[in-house]
Amino acid sequence: MIQADVIIPVYKPSEKLIRLLERLKAQTHPAGRIILINTEQKYFDAFIADTDFKERFKDVLVKHISKKEFDHGGTRNYGASLSQAPFFILMTDDAIPADDKMVEQLLKPFGDKKVGMSYARQLAGKGSGDIESYTRIFNYPRESCVKSAENLKTMGIKTFFASNVCAAYRRDIFDELKGFTSHTIFNEDMIYARGLINAGYSIAYAAEAKVEHSHNYSGAGQFRRNFDLGVSHADYPEIFGGLSTESEGIRLVKKTCGYLCRQKKPYLVVKLFWQSGCKYGGYFLGKRYKYLPRKLVYLFSMNKGYWK
Repeated sequence: MIQADVIIPVYKPSEKLIRLLERLKAQTHPAGRIILINTEQKYFDAFIADTDFKERFKDVLVKHISKKEFDHGGTRNYGASLSQAPFFILMTDDAIPADDKMVEQLLKPFGDKKVGMSYARQLAGKGSGDIESYTRIFNYPRESCVKSAENLKTMGIKTFFASNVCAAYRRDIFDELKGFTSHTIFNEDMIYARGLINAGYSIAYAAEAKVEHSHNYSGAGQFRRNFDLGVSHADYPEIFGGLSTESEGIRLVKKTCGYLCRQKKPYLVVKLFWQSGCKYGGYFLGKRYKYLPRKLVYLFSMNKGYWK
């Protein structure tokens, strides 16, 4: 049986973290060590103060860092350094395993020695709107696949689309590639995935490994998130350059329009256009952030700590 530890960055934990840990402990393929890298101990201590967290999850390793120390890539590298397992799974603290076979299905593709990373299908959580629900369907279809450099010509950026909201990594390849790039504003998972593809390895999309994870961002939230996406694309032209991302966004809008009409909710198309405009505006400015005043960059960004 493959041994795989689970590493979860945590910030201002909620009841979702408890549900996540409970689901992990109920998996058909037992997880190894569960390691939490928590940002700001005061929030964690306040959350567990009136609970039996320490007793229920006494085998969970908790390490605390300050907000100044948090980095999308560096913090995950730190978590990986605390594990000696041949495989490890990265999750976010708001991703909930949809069933008891998530770990089993996520690790299954590693029977192929060329697979260096696998990632799970994300399902919209309860309370998600129709637009967010379809976005998950669009980005995380029902069919599994394995992607390699051979797919770059036909799939473009989708070849190394891979999310560490829930993803598993082969340790020896991770060490060979020297882990995640540190001091990244965003997209550390896709930057790593492109490096993995370039090194001749493959990425598996494990559609049967499912987690509930979604966001209901406002237009302003979509703008800020996509501004940071644009920043990451501007900072790593060797990763994202020469690959069209706008065309994939247009395809998503068209497909979502059709979905909303089939659901007999055409009135939501107005909201879709508004959100899509916010996404594109944020991304457009993010890619050109070097030409903007520093105050505007800080105002537009979701990850304020990156700029300090």
